[in-house]
Amino acid sequence: MKMIDNRVRVKNLDKSQYKQIFGVSDKIFFKMYVVLLRAFRILHKQGGKPPTLTVLDKLIIALCYWREYRTYRHIAFDYGVGKTAIGDSVIWVENVLIKSGLFSLPSQRILKKDNSGIEIVLIDVTEQPIERPKRGKKIGIQAKKSNTP
Repeated sequence: MKMIDNRVRVKNLDKSQYKQIFGVSDKIFFKMYVVLLRAFRILHKQGGKPPTLTVLDKLIIALCYWREYRTYRHIAFDYGVGKTAIGDSVIWVENVLIKSGLFSLPSQRILKKDNSGIEIVLIDVTEQPIERPKRGKKIGIQAKKSNTP
């Protein structure tokens, strides 16, 4: 199975497409990539078996997973690796980006701040009775049993 070449795919993207595809701007994307590259070099300073997935692959996998919530199995099928490799990649990217301290979500106060102008939303959730047959009542007409052997 041929691997996806993310270097070529990322090189051909316009700056406006990064936000649409990955959910982050191109500047943030490359800042994340640099942080992950540094962490990867430190982790593999002593050598070892080269990984199947590159750092760019891991970043794209994590961003697409967070954006689309595809299953690890489907992503693994696209990249020709096991779903454990995908899970390990997503977790590694999360941990490295969190430890860097450069990337964070807005505080809860900002997220909860009401900018929509909607004050109250009413939803009708009254229960509706379900028509079910009553016990003891026969439905339909029963045929007569024949006494023939």
